[in-house]
Amino acid sequence: MPGVSARHLSHEERRQLAVNLTRVVTLYRSILDAYIIEFFTDNLWGTLPSSWQEALDGLNPPQLATLLLGMPREGEVARYRSVWPLTLLALKSTAYALAFTRTPGFQTPSEFLENPSQSSRLTAPFRKHVRPKKQHEIRRLGEGHLSRFMSLGLGLTVKSIEGDQRLVERAQRLDQELLQTLEKEEKRNPKVVHTGPRHPPHHVVRWVDPTALCEELLLPLETSPQSGARLLLTGLHACGDLSVALLRHFSCCPEVVALASVGCCYMKLSDPGGYPLSQWVAGLPGCELPYRLREGACHALEEYAERLQKAGPSLRTHCYRAALETVIRCAQPELRRPGVQGIPRVHELKIEEYVQRGLQRVGLDPHLPLNVAVLRAHQAQENRVVAFFSLALLLAPLVETLILLDRLLYLQEQGFHAELLPIFSPELSPRNLVLVATKGPLGEAFSLLETEDS
Repeated sequence: MPGVSARHLSHEERRQLAVNLTRVVTLYRSILDAYIIEFFTDNLWGTLPSSWQEALDGLNPPQLATLLLGMPREGEVARYRSVWPLTLLALKSTAYALAFTRTPGFQTPSEFLENPSQSSRLTAPFRKHVRPKKQHEIRRLGEGHLSRFMSLGLGLTVKSIEGDQRLVERAQRLDQELLQTLEKEEKRNPKVVHTGPRHPPHHVVRWVDPTALCEELLLPLETSPQSGARLLLTGLHACGDLSVALLRHFSCCPEVVALASVGCCYMKLSDPGGYPLSQWVAGLPGCELPYRLREGACHALEEYAERLQKAGPSLRTHCYRAALETVIRCAQPELRRPGVQGIPRVHELKIEEYVQRGLQRVGLDPHLPLNVAVLRAHQAQENRVVAFFSLALLLAPLVETLILLDRLLYLQEQGFHAELLPIFSPELSPRNLVLVATKGPLGEAFSLLETEDS
């Protein structure tokens, strides 16, 4: 998907981009703020302009991927069956023009050309227990896997902070397992040269408090930081407020001279406190991003476009869940949008079977009388449900862009150099934009992230 590069924008252009984003988000807030499970209960299709309905109605999933999301198959040419309204075309063009580009400086990661499950850029010991997605991420950026690679693979002194004691204990077991594996390899291959003893990451069980800066971050350490220590603060998919805490620690702690952060789980940001951070964005009308908008910004656009191109039966899940919502509200009107645990093999179920299982999952009588004809009429609108959801996904990158742009502007307001760059393949890792900042010129260090083989 095309987009704008943050690196090519001046400070004033970044501020103007924030103005434009807030205007567009405000204009299309009704789409972004909608819950797809309320498609039938809230008549979401009827909220769209009639000209949009006419253009989108009847489009199959592959056509939606190509024409609306702008993600055709390789070699495919987009062919419109009718003239789309200018307002819909303008929405599509605006979504492309204002969102930060998620396309890295490489096509397919060369590390997976020989084997899609094993990165050629990591040796076998560092691939163990690591899915291909994470293999790609830790090699490009350098969670427990990242700190293990940085310490035992790159020989850096690493402190890893985690709030869950169980995860820390598991990470320590994996550290020891990797150390034993590396020691065995050294014995088998004594010609391998190492610069010194290997030290695993120093794991700390602690919740990072954005208001208790520096001491909470840097201590406890096995040894106190040496005078003049220069620290890099990094977070690979730092969830919710953790990304914000990293920014504030970077701003306030003199020992931290560089930051590399990939955020995620924007819906978990504190409100207020987690967004907006910059004075500029906070002063813009319409800058507010409620929970639903931030949640939508975490969806995997490329992955959904691929699902649309394949047109598999799993696409009907949203339609089935929206139909279930109508039955739930008829049975118990005060019960709105209850969480429904995953129902396996949805695509193999008749819609009435899905509804019965769903009723049971939310504590209602699964044997309630159902109007099967109405349910089947809902099922017949499956492509409309998919089209509305695709519209929301088209707009979602604008919300992510605004959140990340706010962080860029916040750092610049503090007087720091900050940039944003896509470094992961978005098909493998949807949250692929890394925020890099230093307390001096970025220089060539940041440019090393731009090429896949760096």
